[in-house]
Amino acid sequence: MNIQLVTPAPLRINNGNRITALRWAAILKKLGHRVRVTQSWDDRPCDALIALHARRSADSIRRFHEIHPEQPLIVVLTGTDLYRDIRHDPKAKESLELATRLVVLQPMALRELSRHLRKKTQVIYQSADSREGQLARSTKKFDVCVIGHLREEKDPLRAALAVRALPAPSRIQVTHIGLALDKNLGAGAQAEATRNPRYRWIGQLSHGETRKLMARSHLVCITSKLEGSSNVLSEALATGVPVIASRIAGLIGTLGSRYAGYFPVGDTAKLRSLLLKAESDRKFYRKLQDQCASLAKLVQPRREIEAWRRLLQEIKPAKRVIN
Repeated sequence: MNIQLVTPAPLRINNGNRITALRWAAILKKLGHRVRVTQSWDDRPCDALIALHARRSADSIRRFHEIHPEQPLIVVLTGTDLYRDIRHDPKAKESLELATRLVVLQPMALRELSRHLRKKTQVIYQSADSREGQLARSTKKFDVCVIGHLREEKDPLRAALAVRALPAPSRIQVTHIGLALDKNLGAGAQAEATRNPRYRWIGQLSHGETRKLMARSHLVCITSKLEGSSNVLSEALATGVPVIASRIAGLIGTLGSRYAGYFPVGDTAKLRSLLLKAESDRKFYRKLQDQCASLAKLVQPRREIEAWRRLLQEIKPAKRVIN
């Protein structure tokens, strides 16, 4: 098939949506399809449109459906879709109805959809390549990485606040990778890095450099207020680095309800306690490692490839488009 994949995120920014879109494009090409990735539907004919984000891609979704109502239209739901926009935004709600099929990235997302929408929804876990593996870790520091652009939904300074005034013997050092998409949060991160010797903010790195820093870390800390799922979580599982995560549906859907490394959203004291426990309690740290290792199979690339193969076999365009 000739497929257009729409992601509203600027492709120059190395964020989760971009990483997802480019990975899916590679998967679809591997399955024998032709793919182009754009920020909006460019009105060019295609056999199927895959749109990431129900609200932000709503105009592309509506136009494509109006002009090609017989062609398959797959809408992928993000965290802001599931846990905010589809509850209130008319355009996001319309996207759900217009879609031939919906895709969510972890099974708890199904709880946010009405029964008639669940029937056309498929869960596809985000995969990550494990070839990086763990790299040599510091023996002098206990390295914790936070990976995510600075915006309100990510609660990006929570880890920095948690490592303020730790006991002197603690070796915890937090490194934060991500652009300041919110100027106030960027200013806050700069100020925090100046006064907090356990926190450094290094801005955006390439995807490859980010994976290497993760692989050298003892922990990945995910502090989000909402997520549809998380590329960072998938990459941590694939790399073998345990995580400390906020207890939200988008992360529980992959980690499971019994995961030992959760803290309540915004709870700085609990996050601080978990970080110190992971550093000092070998049995607890080993439990996190074992739980994450048991979940690595969920993010194997072959599973994601097979899920897309099945989905595209189930939808058949009314006619093949040849460019």
